[in-house]
Amino acid sequence: MTDPVQKSMSPRSWAELTLLAALWGAVFFTNRIALNDIGPITLVAHRVFWAALLLWGIIWLRGHAVPRSMRLWAAFLVMGLLNNLIPFSLLNYAQLTIESGLASIFNAATAFFGVLLAALFLADERLTLQKSLGVGLGFLGVATAIGLSHLTEINPRSLAQIAALLATLSYGVAGIWARKQLSGVTPIVATAGMLSCSSFMALPLAYLIEGPVTLSLGAPTWASIAYGAILGTAGAYFLYYRVLAAAGSGNLLVVTLLIPPFAILLGTIFLNETLHARAFVGFSLLTVGLVVLDGRLVPRKRRV
Repeated sequence: MTDPVQKSMSPRSWAELTLLAALWGAVFFTNRIALNDIGPITLVAHRVFWAALLLWGIIWLRGHAVPRSMRLWAAFLVMGLLNNLIPFSLLNYAQLTIESGLASIFNAATAFFGVLLAALFLADERLTLQKSLGVGLGFLGVATAIGLSHLTEINPRSLAQIAALLATLSYGVAGIWARKQLSGVTPIVATAGMLSCSSFMALPLAYLIEGPVTLSLGAPTWASIAYGAILGTAGAYFLYYRVLAAAGSGNLLVVTLLIPPFAILLGTIFLNETLHARAFVGFSLLTVGLVVLDGRLVPRKRRV
């Protein structure tokens, strides 16, 4: 499901990539609003259920075949666990304590976990010296954003930051699983199957841990859920695969660096959040690490 060929970015691709980052960046803001009224897992259940319902409606209108293979549905189940239930729940839990902008910065570490895991489990992905340097800079950025004091302390804030990091690790594992098990599956069908399986897991889990999933919610909560399900999940996945086809997976990595500015801006304006200077230093190191990881500066210099 990834494209190893590096493609050039057209103005349209840049616009779509920026829009995708804005959609996902705003999810951190809307999630924080919803968490004032419902629990982290209940929020996940709402988000994935309504998004899955919407996507199956589109699949029906387009006439796509519904998968009947039990092996494929088992793959969707694992993907839903790794790419939705675990990371969404962990990030929601983290946002109960840390700023939404900081959570989005930790989310940018997904690319570095992805490179490490790919080197371990995929034969065609070697960990070169350049990749090692990029990953090292990325994790240095994460450590800086957390803060040295929080690396040795156990308190609600440090636990929330660890939860956000574990969410990015889960995303990385999901990427490996998708390449191995979902190659060749139509993107919208794969996404709908994944979200459906996430719903089947999230709904009973939310009931057991946080109580019955209710529809009696305030207008701000419903607006946040609607945004997360329609634009932040279903719409964002459409845009994701569109940019992937047009620009390639290498260029798509840039979206992880474009998400935090939107999340930080919304958190600052509407949630009165203020990030410590080390968060911005850490984000800068993450940016440099991703530039090194991407590796296109080296070929450009050689051509000159």
